[in-house]
Amino acid sequence: MGIAGSKGLSLRGRLNGRFWAELGLGLASTVFAVLTLAWRDWVEIVFKVDPDHHSGSLEWTIVAVAVVVTVIAFAAARFEWRKAATAAAAASA
Repeated sequence: MGIAGSKGLSLRGRLNGRFWAELGLGLASTVFAVLTLAWRDWVEIVFKVDPDHHSGSLEWTIVAVAVVVTVIAFAAARFEWRKAATAAAAASA
């Protein structure tokens, strides 16, 4: 099928749940990192504790972990996307 839209549907149909989970995790961790950068004292406000005594070290640790999770999740999602694209191209050939 040479219609451009059908190739997109074929690729999307080949994306498994793992891709969507990795994409969702990557997006959630990105939002979490940006939220923590923008609102640094949310831990103290939400949990009513001050584990780092206003030094900000806990928040920077949260940002660092969220960034690492983001990179890993998006890299894994990219791998799944490329695998699905390769399978879709092979099926249409």
